[in-house]
Amino acid sequence: MKTDYIEFKKKRELGDVLSDTFTFLRSQFKPFFNTFFKIVGPFLLVMMISLGLYMYFVGDIFTSISLGGSEFNSSSMATMLVVFILYIASFVTVYTMSQSTVLHYIKSYANGKGKIDFDTIKSEVYRSFWSFIGMGLLVGLCVGIGAIFCIIPGIYLWVPLSLAFSILVFDKKGVSESFSYSFTLVKDEWWITFATLFVIIIIVGIASYAFAIPGVIYSYAKMGILSGEVDPESIMGVYQDPILLLLSMISTLAQFLLNLISVIAGTFIYFNLNEKKNFTGTYERIQNLGQTSEN
Repeated sequence: MKTDYIEFKKKRELGDVLSDTFTFLRSQFKPFFNTFFKIVGPFLLVMMISLGLYMYFVGDIFTSISLGGSEFNSSSMATMLVVFILYIASFVTVYTMSQSTVLHYIKSYANGKGKIDFDTIKSEVYRSFWSFIGMGLLVGLCVGIGAIFCIIPGIYLWVPLSLAFSILVFDKKGVSESFSYSFTLVKDEWWITFATLFVIIIIVGIASYAFAIPGVIYSYAKMGILSGEVDPESIMGVYQDPILLLLSMISTLAQFLLNLISVIAGTFIYFNLNEKKNFTGTYERIQNLGQTSEN
């Protein structure tokens, strides 16, 4: 067993969830992201390219309309639509596979006591793809409908349902079972779960905002806002500026990768609640002690 192995199956307070999340990332940084990019990387590349193309076409059409030109036509709109559909499809794929890769990586890590099996992780990610899609649609639909009704119901549903994906992987339940069991798992622990998730969102949000600042500063400088000399042509041209497009893509990529912190923290929350209700990790440790004494 590795000396820096982090036990997932145990009870944790809010501070422990936060500290262990970053400790896990720090200790597993290289193997984790090596695994992540090997599985998700090709789809992530497609997503970033399609995002860049979509931003370029939108800027082209917006500039043409603003300047009163007639350069864009139906073919430009059709191309932009195709790129947009490609971006949405790749975004859904990357988001789904990213969450699945993180959870299956942790599953392999926990089962192997610090050691991972790349082939198993990859096969399970592909095998569970449509289950994650189905769960994502179900969770998104419920939280979305709940948010429409005065936001509060959406927040209430979001807290337990954010753990449904972990239940899907670690408890090996089906989509409907994971959905319903998430409410049982969070019962009597809703407020502390909400508080933990809220703190994580704040941390990730601030970090994400920091990556967006360079693009904002550059766009303001390009448009002349910082110098007080606003040039209408510069404002129109900024939407197709390659440097701004690159900064925007880097910001989007950084925000996407930072969101993985939320998934890892959510896994610690799941194991904490599971241990409080089912004592799974405790039973395993007792069993292992028995096996060790027999040996």
